[in-house]
Amino acid sequence: MTTAVNTHDIDAGQELSRGPVYWWLICVALLIVVMVVVGGATRLTDSGLSITEWQPIHGVIPPLSEAEWQEEFDKYKQIPEYQLINKGMSLEAFKTIFWWEWGHRFLGRFIGLVFIVPLVWFWVTGRLSRQLAPKLLAIFILGGLQGVVGWWMVASGLTERTDVSQYRLAVHLTLACAIFAYVLWVAGGLRRIEPGTQRGLKVGAALVLALVFVQIFLGGLVAGLDAGLVSDTWPLMNGHLVPPGLLIMEPVWLNLFENAATVHFNHRVVGYLLLVAALVHVWQVRGTAHAALAGWLAVAVLAQAAIGVANVLAAVPISLAIVHQLGAVVVLALAVANLRAMVPTRAPAAESVPAAAA
Repeated sequence: MTTAVNTHDIDAGQELSRGPVYWWLICVALLIVVMVVVGGATRLTDSGLSITEWQPIHGVIPPLSEAEWQEEFDKYKQIPEYQLINKGMSLEAFKTIFWWEWGHRFLGRFIGLVFIVPLVWFWVTGRLSRQLAPKLLAIFILGGLQGVVGWWMVASGLTERTDVSQYRLAVHLTLACAIFAYVLWVAGGLRRIEPGTQRGLKVGAALVLALVFVQIFLGGLVAGLDAGLVSDTWPLMNGHLVPPGLLIMEPVWLNLFENAATVHFNHRVVGYLLLVAALVHVWQVRGTAHAALAGWLAVAVLAQAAIGVANVLAAVPISLAIVHQLGAVVVLALAVANLRAMVPTRAPAAESVPAAAA
């Protein structure tokens, strides 16, 4: 015989779990921030090609003996980066760049573990609603995809190049930030959000968020091409408002991705657009409950622009470049929170499900 069982108790359990799930996702998001910063440092120290194989399981164990270190070093000696740039590098110097890349990969594995273990526990104990479970599964799949994209990026620098493809680097960085944003978005959905925000305000918030993603992608291209070194002057680029040589490649669209001067110039221009959009959005939401958050977002964008200018003037020192990358993640987090606060979240209604009985 089959009877209907009201799921009020299940919903109550899921309601009590909203807090733990929320803080678990926030912890995952913070680990992704660390991952992005370490990834930036790995790129800036030219360490990304020091591990020439992708071993998702075995690779968690670093070399434990001099013989194993020498084996890793010998593999590195086979790639163009060593042969054309680092020939004669000592084993000790190799260990330095190896640890950066190993740490970056280890963080990726650790984040996967921190995500999947609680996910399974929340799931099997019935603490996830039907609406939330697919979103968490999507995050897990995206995390796995990010690992594949990371190796796809590294592989581009192992045979014919002395560095990784700027296209693949930009995709890798942007996907990491997209996962971070989605984790924050899902976590934000576990908070009670009152409906009633005007559509125009949401459009403005979405535009700011879109520009943040465009700027992050351009930042990946800048890093991949070392385009930050094209000019050490501001507000002009080498004495020009619009520098010459921006469209020298054929076809013209190629300049957007492979001309270092063009990529640098575009990164500046989109930065200006983002700042203007953030300030306009502050004016747009004045007098509403969203004014404070939009204000903090504008302040963060302004601070990030100032850090970017400082990087240009100082010829992109590693420490300042890492701060700039961290600033981008902070801006992204605020942009996501700003838009999320305008989107209502509805708690799932109680429902009845069939339960089998003898």
